Amino acid sequence: MNIYVGNLAYSVSEQDLVKTFSEFGEVTSAKLITDRDTGKAKGFAFVEMENKSAAIKAISQLNGTELNERAMVVNEARPREDRGGFSGNRGGQRRY
Repeated sequence: MNIYVGNLAYSVSEQDLVKTFSEFGEVTSAKLITDRDTGKAKGFAFVEMENKSAAIKAISQLNGTELNERAMVVNEARPREDRGGFSGNRGGQRRY
């Protein structure tokens, strides 16, 4: 099960997430999302857990708790919305 973890302190590492979520079951991956240009953390991550019931327990018990002095937002990750393909039009007027 894929879990969204938001409102993270910039000091939180992927290892911190694994340690925190491992208390509820096996963590298969933890991925901090970083800015493509700067490489700095964006303040959210995704944690993948093998067992769905362990993941649900982790969500219910960790949502609102503090990690590195920030209250985490923890919930089931929603599928990424399709943003559509690149059309090449940046919203300006076309010139013919």
